[in-house]
Amino acid sequence: MFTPKDWLDRIFEIGIIGKGLNGAAELLGGLLLLFVTPDRIRHFAAALTQGELSEDPHDLVARYLLHTTSGLTGSAVIFGGIYLLVHGAVKVVLVIALLLNKLWAYPLMIIVLLIFIGYQVYRIALQPSAGLIVLTIFDAMIVALTWREYRRQRRVPKGRSSGAALASSSMQVVER
Repeated sequence: MFTPKDWLDRIFEIGIIGKGLNGAAELLGGLLLLFVTPDRIRHFAAALTQGELSEDPHDLVARYLLHTTSGLTGSAVIFGGIYLLVHGAVKVVLVIALLLNKLWAYPLMIIVLLIFIGYQVYRIALQPSAGLIVLTIFDAMIVALTWREYRRQRRVPKGRSSGAALASSSMQVVER
């Protein structure tokens, strides 16, 4: 199991757990898109935002949610549902593997996040969005922290903690 050793490790752990929660939400969203009709989703969004819009008719989040749900149509719903399911499943599997210190998951997480970042930069170039810019910066930070942790994990012999590995290497130096 992953155990933070310093504050950067703690940030890595929090970021990875955040990615896992985001992946779980994407799985749920994908299932909803595939198994709930667009009319029910629009009705739910209207009910969810009604109170907020009665207080502030210009609420950005509520209006965005209503606008997004009003554009749900047959093929877009199927594509969105499958996309969210795959995207969410990849994140959840990789996060679990990282938290279990599976060495193979580190480079795979980096590759997946770099692909996401590339797509996000493309979307930012087409239509800049503060939220997407923040997400891209967050993903870049997670890539850097994942790379750092991957390098540290590769230096530790399998089945040993970093302290045990250091003690062992010190013992070998003394014996020579």
